[in-house]
Amino acid sequence: MNTPKQRQHVGKSYKKVDAATILSGRAAYTEDLIPPHALVIKILRSPHAMAKILDIDLKSALRLPGVEAIYTYKDVPQVRFTLAGQSFPEPSAYDTLILDQYVRYVGDGVAIVVAVDEKTALQAMQMIRVTYDVMEPVLDIHTALDHPTVVHPEEDLHYNMPVGGDPKRNLACSYSRVTGDIEGELAKCDYVVAGTYFDQATSQSAMETFRTFCNIDQFGRLVCTSSTQIPFHARRHIARALQIPAAKVRVIKPRIGGGFGSKQTACTELYCAFVTWTLKKPAVLIYDRHEANNCSTSRHAREWQIRLGATKDGIIQVIDMVAISDAGAYGTHAFTTFTAGEHKSVPLYNKGKAVRYESNIVYTNHMAGGAFRGYGATEALWPLECAVTKLAKKMGMDEIELRLKNLINVGETSLVYAPDEVLESGLLKEAIARAKEMARWDERPHSWQIDDTHRGGLGIALAFQGSGVANVDTASVEIKLQDDGYYTLYTGSTDMGTGSNTVLMQMACEVLGCPMEHMTCYEADTDVVPFDPGSYASSTTYVTGTAAKLAAEDLRAKLIRTFAKYMEVSESDIEFDGIMAHTKDGKQTMTTQELAPKLMVSFGHEAEQLVGFATWGSHTSPPPFMVGIAEVSVDTETGQVTPLDYYAVVDCGTVVNPALAKVQAEGGIVQGIGMALTEDIRYSPKGRLETNNFMTYKIPTRLDMGRLHVDFVESHEPTGAFGVKSIGEVVINTSCPAIQGAILNACGAELTTLPMNSEKVFQALMAKE
Repeated sequence: MNTPKQRQHVGKSYKKVDAATILSGRAAYTEDLIPPHALVIKILRSPHAMAKILDIDLKSALRLPGVEAIYTYKDVPQVRFTLAGQSFPEPSAYDTLILDQYVRYVGDGVAIVVAVDEKTALQAMQMIRVTYDVMEPVLDIHTALDHPTVVHPEEDLHYNMPVGGDPKRNLACSYSRVTGDIEGELAKCDYVVAGTYFDQATSQSAMETFRTFCNIDQFGRLVCTSSTQIPFHARRHIARALQIPAAKVRVIKPRIGGGFGSKQTACTELYCAFVTWTLKKPAVLIYDRHEANNCSTSRHAREWQIRLGATKDGIIQVIDMVAISDAGAYGTHAFTTFTAGEHKSVPLYNKGKAVRYESNIVYTNHMAGGAFRGYGATEALWPLECAVTKLAKKMGMDEIELRLKNLINVGETSLVYAPDEVLESGLLKEAIARAKEMARWDERPHSWQIDDTHRGGLGIALAFQGSGVANVDTASVEIKLQDDGYYTLYTGSTDMGTGSNTVLMQMACEVLGCPMEHMTCYEADTDVVPFDPGSYASSTTYVTGTAAKLAAEDLRAKLIRTFAKYMEVSESDIEFDGIMAHTKDGKQTMTTQELAPKLMVSFGHEAEQLVGFATWGSHTSPPPFMVGIAEVSVDTETGQVTPLDYYAVVDCGTVVNPALAKVQAEGGIVQGIGMALTEDIRYSPKGRLETNNFMTYKIPTRLDMGRLHVDFVESHEPTGAFGVKSIGEVVINTSCPAIQGAILNACGAELTTLPMNSEKVFQALMAKE
């Protein structure tokens, strides 16, 4: 195989293969493909945070001309499921129905209204009369456990595996790992710091809201076209919810306008699938921005109690992290987001003797939590990295020096790793050194006066993530030599705008040797492409990419064998560059364009379309690594924090496409800046979401992010194709703690709750004085 110096494609910055169609407006999204005369679906939603539906009067609404049907909880199958897009057996609770007699948050579905157009559907919604038995809602995670109101009183709630849940106590799930003697080791430590840290629920805020349309094809099968990250998981959800075979369901994902984890949950698909399967007519459901913010999923809010203990030489002996987590109304991703955070935070520092990592994840009457970029690591690294900075301050030690003393090294294990698990790759210290150099960390103070009212500060944070779900998710890739001699790569992964299709093609073309122009990519149609769990868990480049490499190797071997047969020489005598094969003596040549038509007819040889195929999953989830150094300005009169510069260095193994990797890093950093400073899902005292639009939910713009400086160090991950690891999620994880440290250095204000908005900074400054 090619060495790095000889590589044609891997390591080269290609433009996204769909860039031109997107920029020209020709790319087809879900809404562009809606069939004519499709019925319009609208969802009547609960005005109460917790209530039981006693009666629904539909008579007036059904008499309205143009109303096709209205469905309530009495009309849908009574089989519970989870909307979490995860491989079977899903760890998330089966606690959901298409419609339920109980509504569990303001915005929960009450009725499905189907009409000939949107105007009629909205008018019909106003004519429905619902009688509720309103209950006291569960709105505080501290009082949720054993609250008088039980969010899920049903008897048929089901878990596929033990996750520590007790729904009758409002305990969605729980997790606890304790290794070593926490209190005994803390007592031996020379320095101990403790703190309470809160990370808020935040919204993924993709440009394209949730949308789905369904129709029945000529074979009587349900076809669901949707903006989703998880076509194959969505097919399984639909089949279970409707109690029909998955073979009768086809899911197609067109162009998607972002997801960031939100579309790893099937928000719209089941409503639409139920209507079309029942009426046998095309139907469409499109969420407006209020529904996208209010009736989907968010990041899980968590409150952490953390303690770190260290000896006088700076070795962290104890990491003690205990949380209360808000599952929201349903247990979607509740268990896995928390447990994922353990493997992606605690192992950073592995010189100690005792670890505790645990949480009760409680049901409340908030919108359900779900998947969000960073998937638990963002939440866990926030308190851990803040506490490490606090410990460094208490010890009078440089924040980076303390981290370097405790940093895990390649070949080492962790107290939370499996017995045979070690860190197999990484240039962690090299990344830190590069970030220090970029930020001039050793050459200037970390706190300084800018002018009469503004102070500047630097802050540092480290981050891990993962690459795919070890021992669970596997991806398959198929590459065909078509009858014109060009190649088509078929994948079930979902390009969400990241350029993942481009990266997969680069990896496949690297093996075959052909130019990128000789390959096309077809993605995410469950009838056409092989199985892929979808685009989540930072899995596409690592898991699907490795499958693509293996499929290309399979096809290349078949091509060489076939060329040798046609030229009547041995396989070892064939040299092949992806387009042309020739014998080593140069006397015979044949191109793929000449070969392919011969394979489609029985003339002298057996007809055979050459196809490369591979399925691959990993025993491990190798962590990419990131260093983030934030430079901020703090207005000491108002508390306003302004990002000035952000210096980031990422080790994601071999960088397949540097330009796309850099954009990934920049996007993640900016999302993290929003979480750090402005974004906040807030509820009224009665449980109504107050931040359900972009006027009240503030995401950062280009003017709010400062200057971003991104660089890479390239380690070689032995388990990944060409040495790759992931990059999609790790890049969001350092922003919050790095900015917290920068504020602390700038003005001495220690912020422990997110977002760190101007009011909180000002109050911390006043409290300090």
